[in-house]
Amino acid sequence: MIGLTNLWTNRHAFMLPKLNTRRAVFVLGKIDEILAWDKDRERERDVRVVELGRYLCEVRSGQYWRLDRLKSFDEFLERRFPDSRRKAYYLMAIHEHLTRVPKQQLKEVGWTKATELAKVARREGERFDSATWLHKAQVLPREQFKREVERHLTGRAGV
Repeated sequence: MIGLTNLWTNRHAFMLPKLNTRRAVFVLGKIDEILAWDKDRERERDVRVVELGRYLCEVRSGQYWRLDRLKSFDEFLERRFPDSRRKAYYLMAIHEHLTRVPKQQLKEVGWTKATELAKVARREGERFDSATWLHKAQVLPREQFKREVERHLTGRAGV
């Protein structure tokens, strides 16, 4: 008869707790404060990753990784980006392929949209219409923008 204990009810369980208005206002305020903090941190992270891409490119070109007595740039990435070297390469691609896009605007659209912009810029080369694509990145939600890039690159709608 395992599980039958779940059928027992406590007649007091259906009573609503007494509302502590003062505590409720405090707790809800704390939740809003934490969510705002998280949003600010995300915005700050987007700003910082544009800089990070630039510095990673400089480490690679100047071979600064040798200062840590490493054998290669990839070994440097393995140590500094143990979870995702791919992200490091995305950040470097943003820096390398979006040279005509003002860095402040890249910071505003965020690194995930900037990564998608870099894919289009790499494909288009000199023909890359940065103003049009930057506008799309600014106005479209992230997933819709990714689908737009996918459609542009492959000629068919993304999944």
